[in-house]
Amino acid sequence: MTPYIGTPTSRVDGRAKVTGEAKYAGEFNAPGLTYGSVVESPIPRGRIARIDTSDALRVEGVLDVLTHDNRPRMAGADQAWKDDVAPEEGSPFRPLYDDKIMFSGQPIALVLAEQWEIARYAASLVRIEYERQAFVTDVYTQRDQAFVVKKPDKPHGDAGRAFAAADVRHEAEYFIPTEHHNPMELFASTAMWDGGGKLTVYDKTQGVQNVQRYLCSVFEKKPDEVRVISPFVGGAFGAGLRPQYQVVLAVLGALALQRSVRLVLTRQQMYGLGYRPATIERLALGAKADGTLDAITHEAIAITSQFEEFSRNDTGWAALLYKSANAKYLHRLVRLDVPTSSDMRAPGAATGVYALESAMDELAVALKLDPVELRLHCYSDRDQNEDIPYTSKALRECYRQGAEAFGWNKRKSEPRSMRDGKDLVGWGMATGIWEALQVPVAARIVLGANGHAEVSCAASDIGTGTYTIMAQVAADTLGLPIENISIKLGDSTLPQAPVEGGSWMAASASHAIAATAEEVRGELLALAKAIKGSPLTNAKLEDVVLADGKIVSRKDPSRAVSMADAMRHSAVDRIEKEKTNSFPDGSSHARNTHSAVFAEVKVDEQIGIIRVTRVVSAVAAGRILNTKTAHSQIMGGVVWGIGMALHEETVFDHKLGRIMNANIAEYHVPVNADVQDIKVIFVDEPDAIINPMGIKGLGEIGIVGVAAAIANAVYHATGTRVRDLPITLDKLHRAA
Repeated sequence: MTPYIGTPTSRVDGRAKVTGEAKYAGEFNAPGLTYGSVVESPIPRGRIARIDTSDALRVEGVLDVLTHDNRPRMAGADQAWKDDVAPEEGSPFRPLYDDKIMFSGQPIALVLAEQWEIARYAASLVRIEYERQAFVTDVYTQRDQAFVVKKPDKPHGDAGRAFAAADVRHEAEYFIPTEHHNPMELFASTAMWDGGGKLTVYDKTQGVQNVQRYLCSVFEKKPDEVRVISPFVGGAFGAGLRPQYQVVLAVLGALALQRSVRLVLTRQQMYGLGYRPATIERLALGAKADGTLDAITHEAIAITSQFEEFSRNDTGWAALLYKSANAKYLHRLVRLDVPTSSDMRAPGAATGVYALESAMDELAVALKLDPVELRLHCYSDRDQNEDIPYTSKALRECYRQGAEAFGWNKRKSEPRSMRDGKDLVGWGMATGIWEALQVPVAARIVLGANGHAEVSCAASDIGTGTYTIMAQVAADTLGLPIENISIKLGDSTLPQAPVEGGSWMAASASHAIAATAEEVRGELLALAKAIKGSPLTNAKLEDVVLADGKIVSRKDPSRAVSMADAMRHSAVDRIEKEKTNSFPDGSSHARNTHSAVFAEVKVDEQIGIIRVTRVVSAVAAGRILNTKTAHSQIMGGVVWGIGMALHEETVFDHKLGRIMNANIAEYHVPVNADVQDIKVIFVDEPDAIINPMGIKGLGEIGIVGVAAAIANAVYHATGTRVRDLPITLDKLHRAA
């Protein structure tokens, strides 16, 4: 049987998605379903002085209006509101908990009605008076108030002194604005009232068990009283890691009415959820004339809310890429009157590496060195923080293959030296890096005598292809055709899984399935040996494999027993096994994925319009499980990186403390016309250390370095360096 792992296998859930058979959180129905609509605060800070719901309650079809004054009971302690991925420091947001207003767009009332249109209309009739308080939403006005976040980045040497003595120095500040998730699926929850206080909650989430534990804690429920289901997720990439407020409100409504409640947020309301934090990055690089790095200083100031301290590692990536005898890292936070920031694809790396790789390009210009040559000269084979080797690092080969595919050797080094008619042509490159994470996951396999296997796990598929990867691994490890495999995911009653994020699920779930399949293989062998005259009578577990629906001897493939015969002989209808897989301590090696990104831009010399015409991304990420879905993951990351470089920006009116482009008409993202030629190269990278299958994960690495490569290409085309994203016409003209 031809292996499925490593082949371009189409999505097993593809038909369900394109035909509408796949149901999302806001599509599940129940008799007597009630609809909710949220009333949000227009002010960023203050108190609710008075809420008048009388006009709303008089609307026919309105069942109730919940506020902090009349809601069902919720837990009071901070710890009860902390989910699995909540920041360690701070007090999590509690919707409808009290009269405090902490950010614009905060939910302050929930209208419940027989129809959604009625609920939304009645929500417009709720009258609220506020006591307004002073607020701040601009990171630059508060940067002097920034406080240090404790991070594991280890300084070494004296970076300040080495920088001052360096032959060539580069020092600059880079800025990445707030960016908001805009997944296709709106955040939604349908809380089904099962009677007796029990609930089944369909939620848009990246972690059903995280949400289930959270709801039990918040509403003081027993574990068997709340079930959370999320079979399909229409995009997330960090937005759904934490339980969002709509799931609390939907459950509040169901408890208040003892009826099923559906709540779907509007696109505008989703801008009151998490986001990539605006970040100021300062780089100071000092080098010898030959390009040897003498000093690296990387400092970051990121935003968070007034009530929680969310942060990710922006500053430690240089130590994983480049050698320097002297290095200093500092990460600080600024408190603003906004919701808590959150993870967004490659959190910390997308922002920190943008600044680092832009600075490396500027240093290359100052040194009059080719950007690839500088990176190879500074290349580190060890983690400079921990002084440990990598499980594998094929980044040099990424540079080589990426440059060759792009035609980098034809690049003229001087800015404004390459043209295509009226367009200035620029070529830029950057390095990408992300963590290769793996976490404990459990899987259950139920093998039937008919040769069909069901694999179940509580993990979510956020659109990245987890259903397909798990089916491929199960098919290969059980020796069955993929059509005989069914996958069950996204149900809190299934075997344990953490939230899906960080690019860890493919490696983690694959090994859980493989470990469970080994248990199945053991039982099948025992059944096969029980057959009188069995050709496997003396076989040991390590002597057999499962292939083509049989238990087969490794030494002599002619010695085999079909799974069906083995089970039928012992009158066994099904074999059920469950196993939790964990990974050994990984402190002896650094674990990362890497990439080299090459970008071409064409800039209209008169108007300044920028088009990204070519991108080559060469990726080293261990063993690739599915070359088709993996290619899509990297392409998607590149498109997102184009958006980060040229389009995406959440615009605040700091006088009002409000977001002014909370919609997908004015919050710009790349469209088809913005995306041209993207070439993805997977660099062969065997890795026998990281895990038995050599898997590293792909979700995040695709975006890292893309924005920097494009920014560097824009400089090469125009001679104008724009350091604050996104790069827009006005900034090109301003800096020129």
